[in-house]
Amino acid sequence: MTTKYPYLRQDFLASIVVFLVAVPLCVGVAVASGVPAELGLVTGIVGGLVTGFLPGSSLQVSGPAAGLTVLVFEAVSEFGVGTLGVIVLMAGLFQLAMGFFRIGRWFRAISVSVVEGMLCGIGLVIIAGQIYAAAGLKAPQTGIGKIAGLPGAFADALGSSAALASLAIGAGTIAVIVLWKRLPKAVRSVPGALAAVVLATLATLAFGLPVATVEVEGLFGVVQVPGADAFGELASPAVWGTIVAFTLIASAESLFSAAAVDRLHDGPRTQYDKEMVAQGVGNTVCGLLGALPMTAVIVRSSANVAAGARTKASRVLHGAWLLLFAAALPSALALVPIPALAGILVHAGWKLIPFRQIAALWRGHKGEALILVATAVSIVAVNMFEGVLIGLALSVAKTAWEASHLKTEIVDKGAGPVQVHLTGNATFLRLPKILDSLEALPQDRPVELDLSGLHHLDHACRTALENWAERHSSAGTEPVRVTTAA
Repeated sequence: MTTKYPYLRQDFLASIVVFLVAVPLCVGVAVASGVPAELGLVTGIVGGLVTGFLPGSSLQVSGPAAGLTVLVFEAVSEFGVGTLGVIVLMAGLFQLAMGFFRIGRWFRAISVSVVEGMLCGIGLVIIAGQIYAAAGLKAPQTGIGKIAGLPGAFADALGSSAALASLAIGAGTIAVIVLWKRLPKAVRSVPGALAAVVLATLATLAFGLPVATVEVEGLFGVVQVPGADAFGELASPAVWGTIVAFTLIASAESLFSAAAVDRLHDGPRTQYDKEMVAQGVGNTVCGLLGALPMTAVIVRSSANVAAGARTKASRVLHGAWLLLFAAALPSALALVPIPALAGILVHAGWKLIPFRQIAALWRGHKGEALILVATAVSIVAVNMFEGVLIGLALSVAKTAWEASHLKTEIVDKGAGPVQVHLTGNATFLRLPKILDSLEALPQDRPVELDLSGLHHLDHACRTALENWAERHSSAGTEPVRVTTAA
């Protein structure tokens, strides 16, 4: 056995660690998304037993992700749980197409500032929304509403003993997760999130606290293959916008996670197009089961690497353990306090906010830092999909502006022709500046326009320069002399 599977022991132990990390996260993401807790476990099972077998990235682990919580909640609120499966299914098919057409590698070209801004915005919305869940209160629908309503929510909580007890469980969960890292290594072999949930559950039971717990329906009771009515929702343009958002955000998060995981180990590197296919297969299966969308998750993946995993066997086994847990111990979920899960997600949302990256970008690349902040603010102010589009548009505009760098040099010796030298890239973005400089030249003097230093001259600039030269020549004594590159 050890000859055929030389790393079986390492992978087995790693799979146990990943399973223990995955359980509270799968359940917490599902509850925060507004769907039955078991659907989070279904997505985790598919991530292990289906995606785990496929090539792409050998050590990263897939499952439901906190980064999609906001988008899933919005989709469920607008279209219903029944349509969620169709949305996830179509997103999976799009991912398959992108993998087969070798588009996966192009996701690495997306500005890191946009991705970090996306995670930052998601983190802020998760934190704000889960504070309401921790207090047992109903959260407003919009991101701005969630943040603006926090003072009132805290005021309401102070007047309710049940809300204060619920907040205490949530705050205690966060405290355990944060302090768990400072305990001896032997104790830390148990994941902090799992320990926090267990302790919160025991405290709730021991003191009889009036705290809401997870509602359990059973694994097979929540799995629903999308019906004809759900597929009929595809006639709505709004559904297609959500599908595109699921596809782009899940793909970007998975492939950026793969790049991060590659930096954690010395094993085989990620094959991005194959990983895109693997994610597409997983989401297609999740869609057919009516479950949550799947992405590669950096928290579980880094735990997998840190636990000593060497092959994909660890992530496959973690899926098997999730299946056994969901089938054999579903009633255990009914004991878990919802504010404990909210505390886990508040902590996860805080880790999504890239404080160090923002500071580093501000020191060296202020434009990129502004794009990051603008993307995050847009996601909070509008929604996930439009916020990411705004970030991408700002990134493209910044790149276009920088690519159109142009230097205009005017040499006027007081007599003879005025010499104008243009160097760099003359694009429509710089056209107003170019024309301002040329139109300020004396009308009664000859002009020599040197374009030989231009690397690029687009059609808009060429036409505008020709029109200006014609006007200046008709008003002056001599035609404008234009020198171009040989």
